[in-house]
Amino acid sequence: MESAVHSFFVSIPQAAALWLVILLAIAVAAVYVALPRSAPPQPLTPAQRDKLRFADEVAVAADRAAATCERLRAEWSAAQEQVDAAWLAFAEADRRARETTRAAAFPLISKRRKPGENADRQRYLHHAAIAACRNREISIAQLNDVLAHRGWNPRLHPVVQEGLLRQAIREHRLSQYEDAQKREQVAWHEAELAAEALRSLRAEATAAVVRAGTAEEPAGDEWFADQWATGEIPAAKAYA
Repeated sequence: MESAVHSFFVSIPQAAALWLVILLAIAVAAVYVALPRSAPPQPLTPAQRDKLRFADEVAVAADRAAATCERLRAEWSAAQEQVDAAWLAFAEADRRARETTRAAAFPLISKRRKPGENADRQRYLHHAAIAACRNREISIAQLNDVLAHRGWNPRLHPVVQEGLLRQAIREHRLSQYEDAQKREQVAWHEAELAAEALRSLRAEATAAVVRAGTAEEPAGDEWFADQWATGEIPAAKAYA
């Protein structure tokens, strides 16, 4: 009798633990069953597929516009650097021309020219002009004027010719600076147009993605009018 009672009390903890495990399993199953089930994905309608396709096309166009915008911004930056370089070149040419102008304030000693001196002066002018053109200090048109003696007197003293040549260099540098400014303005305008086009395409791409993710909405007032019968509108009876 004592052995049976002892066995009964020993088996009570084991039975309690078994029931706790069973209750816990039941509770987990109940929670799992109570969890909301996600609805299976609905197939896309033809209208939604068209919207997604359009959104992809706009996104591709926006990527291309971004590449174009970046390229034009780089060209504008290069044009700005060219403007700065042209200005420095003009400033240097202007400084040298001013130095020559100040030096020309002192009169040259007039003396009788030696035989062949005019030919030497002409040869000096031609060589100096060709060297300046080779260094891109004067243009081809200016060089042609020098060689054809259009506006140039080859019999002048080399100091005077040097001063006139430096003035021609200053004029050419100024023309290069003005041309660089025009190119920079054109590059800036094109970069701004590309940036505006990029902003518009990105906004359109965002709107297209939003439209593609929403249900198709009825368009126009006619759809709403078709959904209501005249008898269902109280105001229609009052004004009939």
